[in-house]
Amino acid sequence: MKATKPTKLNTLPKITERKKKRIGRGYGSGKGGHTVGRGTKGQRARESIKTWFEGGQLALVRRLPKIRGKARFKSLKHSRLIVNLKSLNNFPKDSLITVDTLVKAGIVREDEAKTFGVKILGEGEVKVPLTVKLPISKQAKAKIIKGGGKVE
Repeated sequence: MKATKPTKLNTLPKITERKKKRIGRGYGSGKGGHTVGRGTKGQRARESIKTWFEGGQLALVRRLPKIRGKARFKSLKHSRLIVNLKSLNNFPKDSLITVDTLVKAGIVREDEAKTFGVKILGEGEVKVPLTVKLPISKQAKAKIIKGGGKVE
């Protein structure tokens, strides 16, 4: 059997986190015996309470209306962010409109635009010719082409 060198204490890795106290494992654990860190008397000393318990008040989950049918999860889905044509008039002539240019201009937030996407709708008029590389409505497309721009 080969003998190993004894390790020196200064070469051991540093431990930054303390171990969690294991309560209720006898007096030697540092938190043991009698009340075991739960205080004295009362509901929380005797048993665990469910997370959603609100002291006898009707729980929030039960106060909300029950949504039935196929569309019950529809409210959880987000639709695309809407940008109207009147917001695009501040761009210079012949500029390319993408998600990145809308984010730089401060029209949409980057995290929302990447998550949900952006769509251009036809409210307002376009006074400068633009090139658009985004999903677009028929009315907006017609107005951009009429204003001398292109849709790709």
